[in-house]
Amino acid sequence: MSQRGLWEKIVQDLNFRELREHNAMTVEEAAHMMGVTVKTIYRWEKGEVEPKAHCLEILRNKLSYKQHFRNPCPDFTFIDLFAGIGGIRRGFEAVGGQCIYTSEWDEYAQRTYRANFHDDHHIDGDITAVAAEDIPEHDVLLAGFPCQPFSIAGVSKKNALGRAHGFEDKTQGTLFFDVLRIIKHHKPVAFLLENVKNLKSHNKGDTFATIVEALETQGYTLSTRVIDGKGYVPQHRERIFISGFREDCNFDFNALDFANPKEGPVLGSILHDESEAPEEHYTLTIQSNGSNAASKVNEKYTLTDKLWAYLQAYAAKHKAAGNGFGFGLNGPEDKARTLSARYYKDGSEILIKQEGKNPRRLTPRECARLMGYDKGRKPEMIIPVSDTRAYKQFGNSVVVPVIEEIARYMKPYILSQVEGKRSLPPKAAE
Repeated sequence: MSQRGLWEKIVQDLNFRELREHNAMTVEEAAHMMGVTVKTIYRWEKGEVEPKAHCLEILRNKLSYKQHFRNPCPDFTFIDLFAGIGGIRRGFEAVGGQCIYTSEWDEYAQRTYRANFHDDHHIDGDITAVAAEDIPEHDVLLAGFPCQPFSIAGVSKKNALGRAHGFEDKTQGTLFFDVLRIIKHHKPVAFLLENVKNLKSHNKGDTFATIVEALETQGYTLSTRVIDGKGYVPQHRERIFISGFREDCNFDFNALDFANPKEGPVLGSILHDESEAPEEHYTLTIQSNGSNAASKVNEKYTLTDKLWAYLQAYAAKHKAAGNGFGFGLNGPEDKARTLSARYYKDGSEILIKQEGKNPRRLTPRECARLMGYDKGRKPEMIIPVSDTRAYKQFGNSVVVPVIEEIARYMKPYILSQVEGKRSLPPKAAE
């Protein structure tokens, strides 16, 4: 079957919700286009009623049309493992790469991913159930493998509960070895792995040493670096990156000049501005004058008196005990702490000052800007999930501008090996 025929078959197999999300449409937009109510769309997507045939065809045609604009001659191909909402993918697409395979187990992250990328491939869920040979050949492997088993917060929580962490965590800690078996089978010319800074010191360094040894055993030359996203976004966010090249090409992370963490933007650059057009759910209209509309952040993001009193008492208690635990209260001129996946609980790590009232959480739109998904004030990232899910997704994500910087630096090294591989006879290239 031709690639075009395969694509058409994939499109035919997608259900209504998948088609809508692949087309990056909200429920409201789909209802408007189809001439039906929002309630009807929800009933279609829940399987209560069969969607109208012509409505399915509209979305299929729309998706096929978009497919014509895919880059027919990408500079290199890559796969996106533990993809989350596609932060690493964004960086490598920005330099001419093409994603040909995606794996992400969380169904809500899949929804956000589908809404923001127009693919000709499904998203596989459980990577442990996918045979390496069923993954397409690729030039580069990208993987932000789960970090909870190695993060400071994750280790502390699991110690408190008497649960295993690191490679002893059988549900997440061993997922690195699924990355390894795919590398071993396909031998891509390069890979990039991402994890929390604490991976390097976990278990007195033994965990990191195990990872490095396993990758080097496959014949790869490695370079690692801890990078703080603070030079690109107004947030202190340190992550470790591990690059590997099948052929030694003198790639060195330390030779790359990343933006100085002491410089970079402040929170004012990502916080909502009243001159912005209102965005339903996150902001409310406060003034409308023809095509111009002023807006304010929805009051639901302001902390209740009860929660604000609790956080202040909690901080005072730990301060008296000599601990550093407490909330992070920020103004427009500040840079924030690290946004975490638990932000939905109380927002304590990044609270925004408000004159004359309790502080507030960031909105999910502001989180998209904080992580570098939205480059300016105009919404770019589609957020098709609830606030709780959105906070978790952004808290688990990468800083997109950092990935873009890494991808730009890696690209010439990748291409030098990709071109060499493609010039060899098939067996010699293996």
